[in-house]
Amino acid sequence: MRFRHAEAIWSEHPRLAAGALHTTGVGPVADTGPRVAEYTARARARLDGALEGRFPEVLAWRRVFARMGLKPTQYRCASESLLRRLRKEGTLPRIHPVVDLCNAISAAYAVPVAVLDADRVTGPLLEVRHARGDEEYTAFGGATEHPAPGEVTYADSAGRAHARRWTHRQSGHSAVSERTGRILVVAEAVHDGGADTVAEVLETIARELTAHWRTTPATALLTATAREFAFADEPLSGTRAP
Repeated sequence: MRFRHAEAIWSEHPRLAAGALHTTGVGPVADTGPRVAEYTARARARLDGALEGRFPEVLAWRRVFARMGLKPTQYRCASESLLRRLRKEGTLPRIHPVVDLCNAISAAYAVPVAVLDADRVTGPLLEVRHARGDEEYTAFGGATEHPAPGEVTYADSAGRAHARRWTHRQSGHSAVSERTGRILVVAEAVHDGGADTVAEVLETIARELTAHWRTTPATALLTATAREFAFADEPLSGTRAP
């Protein structure tokens, strides 16, 4: 299995910094609560000093969304949505130990972090690219949508879209669940210094996964000249079939 951003994405967004992580053995039983609380507290402390819409990391994504023809305050990147929820409600949603952990880290660093059930992605390629318009996206409520032609999405080899409007919303089809055994994590940033942020985010997530699940993640920092991440595509014994 390979993950990459299309050449056009790198050309249109030269400040893009990205990284990917793959690991196995990530089950639903792990006590990530204390670490989630620590990263959430870090995000909350930053919100005490400024609204999330003023963070450089968020402002950079807002500019990207505006260039894509999207209203930034209507379609927010995932990290901004998490920070906004944290500011308004005081907590982040609890979904699954690994998702909760990655959401808290995303909020702490203010950059989008996608966590996909790798066994729900059809290979050999998952690519961040412009949609043709015939890709199928499954909303969390179960409805089927089609990204608009030209919209940036995560598209697999079966023509399934695993995101809408790039970093705005993931698909319910590849959402992590209690039956997930293998994950692909992607972190993306477009602000000045984003490469350093993404590297730190990947290192942090890898360290936490190792501590809680005793797994050994594979990671890669992606660039316009080294934009592909290859990882094993065999499902674990006992994990669900697509």
